[in-house]
Parts: sequence; C-alpha cells; structure tokens
Amino acid sequence: MLILEEGPRPVESASVRLVIAQCQVDYTGRLSAHLPWAKRLIVVKADGSVSVHADDRAYKPLNWMSPPCSLTIREPDADEACAVPALGARVQQVWEVDAVTGDHLQILLGDVDLDVTEDLGVDPGLQKDGVEAHLQELLAENPEAFGDGWSVVQREYMTPIGPVDILCRDAEGTYVAVEVKRRGEIDGVEQLTRYLDLMNRDHLLGGHVQGVFAAQQIKPQARTLAEDRGIDCLTVDYDALRGMDHPEERLF
Repeated sequence: MLILEEGPRPVESASVRLVIAQCQVDYTGRLSAHLPWAKRLIVVKADGSVSVHADDRAYKPLNWMSPPCSLTIREPDADEACAVPALGARVQQVWEVDAVTGDHLQILLGDVDLDVTEDLGVDPGLQKDGVEAHLQELLAENPEAFGDGWSVVQREYMTPIGPVDILCRDAEGTYVAVEVKRRGEIDGVEQLTRYLDLMNRDHLLGGHVQGVFAAQQIKPQARTLAEDRGIDCLTVDYDALRGMDHPEERLF
C-alpha cells in the first residue's frame, strides 16, 4: 500500500532509487515525446537525474532528465486518475521532473512491483587503462599538440558530474575542455557535451568554454556528432607524443 503526504512534495536523496512500475511518461521541451502505459524501470540517481528504461536498448533509457533537475511527487488529480481506466489501470502517483532549461518530464505511476533505495557510497571513478591514462598525461605535458600558444590550466578539472580530463586555454585565452580517449566513440562525445553544458554556466570560465575530443582513433559517427555540436576532434599519435616515433625518419 502506498501512502502519500497531502499535496506535492519535493524529493531530495543522496541515494539511488530503483522503481519497477506500470507507468505513462510524457516529455515536453525541445520536442514532445510520449510513452504509453507499460511496465518499466525508473532510476533516480543521487545527482538528481531521472531515467526511464525498458527491458531492451542495453543501457540507453527510453527517456530521461539530466541534472540539475528537481523531482516532485504528488497525488493524481481527477483527470490524471482517469487517464488509463480503459486499460484496467489506476494512477497512484504523479512524478513531475523539471530541469533548469524548462524541460519537463511527467510520469504517471500505477502499480509498483519494486521500490528500492540504496546508498552506493563514494565511487572511485573510472580507472583509465595504461595507454589512455598515459595519453592524458602526455597531452597535459605537451599542450602544443592542440595548437600554438595553448597552455594547461588543470588536469582532472572537477565539474558537478565528474572531472574533465584537461582544462586548457587556447592562444586567445578561451577555456577549452579536453576529453581524452584511446578510442573515440559516441559515448565520449556525449560525456564531453554534458561537461560543456555545465561549464558554460560558470561565469568564472567566461561563459563560453570550447571542447576538444582527443583520441588515438575516432569513429566517423563520433566525429560527425562532435562537429555537429561544435566540438573539435584531434587524432593523437601516441608514439610521436612519447618521442618514440620520428616522422622525418619514415619512408612513407
């Protein structure tokens, strides 16, 4: 049995919450999207993000709201309570998720099969493999690889959702966030995009932080996505950076 307080209540949590329930989801923002009534997994993370998953698509959610955002839970009004009676279902909760950008996610929640909250503690973060970690170190030591007049401000520059590999300044003094991968794929571009979105709200960084996606190999799809988002791509010669490869000695 679900017991709700009267009226809407903001939800704040330092833990991860997993809910498996019948639900209907509607998103409004840059576009509109509708997920009809079905059983799904809803994940609320400690960073404030909310994502809705089906039993497919690997890790990718059907819909989501990235942080920073706020979650409010309330009882359904009369119209919402009658939204799905033809399906033999009953709305028991309404989740309202609002982002600072004005995007809005509404989840009508029905029968709940699982509702678990767990504190995962402090995560040590992704441990890069030897090549990727060394590549980051070499680029930080040799900022001229990005261009003349570049300088390194800080390695592992922390943002609210994790560290940017390298924060640089270009020849004009503009801040540049550099994400370093051994193999550049779409996930890396998405990661850098999230960093840039938050960093561009920081007036201390000038309100205009550029991005560079650096890797030994960059997949064409990742390059296309990066260029579409105004992110520069840099293919890095690892051996040349280590000083083991001398282009002038090559036959071809």
